[in-house]
Amino acid sequence: MRFGIVSFPGSNCDTDAYHAVADALGEEAVMLWHKSHDLAGVDVVILPGGFAYGDYLRAGAIARFSPIMREVVAYAQRGGRVLAICNGFQIACEAGLLPGAFVRNVSQSFICEPVPLRVETTETAFTNAYARGQVVRIPIAHGEGRYVASPAELDALEDAERVVFRYVNAAGEPTADGNPNGAARNIAGIINAAGNVLGIMPHPERAVDATVGGVDGLALFESLVARVAA
Repeated sequence: MRFGIVSFPGSNCDTDAYHAVADALGEEAVMLWHKSHDLAGVDVVILPGGFAYGDYLRAGAIARFSPIMREVVAYAQRGGRVLAICNGFQIACEAGLLPGAFVRNVSQSFICEPVPLRVETTETAFTNAYARGQVVRIPIAHGEGRYVASPAELDALEDAERVVFRYVNAAGEPTADGNPNGAARNIAGIINAAGNVLGIMPHPERAVDATVGGVDGLALFESLVARVAA
């Protein structure tokens, strides 16, 4: 199975994603430069975290116009699977692949720490290796990580079970004290209506090795392999 990892100017988690795929998962990974029009025949596209174009204007707003994003959008519209992590999630929203937007954390400060998340559904290509309701610990690293959307969009996400991950407290409850950035309804990850594009603000690619903080993110990548192989 072949993963393509898009690298924008300012990306700083593209190598983390490469390590997760190639070293932890044992699958093929290729880097895709932002100016390219070739997705190199990949099975999954990863939009990684970082600060594409320095987050100028707002996070993801400039990267959304990179040449390769035309190919990524077309690929997603054909049913291709896209994993959008942190800055990648912001880019996916700017590109119209996912609803909603991102604003500054409610604390107005950058946050970098592992946080508990609850898996809200396992009926996706990205979460079938988890258990519904499972609480996992995944790192976050963002300054503009607060997910926002209109009440109608939020209700639609909830009604269709498209909220995939939610910030929770130590007891596994989506409370205010378990919400690190003030995201609407404690939302940490969502999926598109077709089920082939996942946006997640925390970094699963940084949780694939027990020697550096745990392996709770590995099941996300294993889920993709299982679904694509099937």
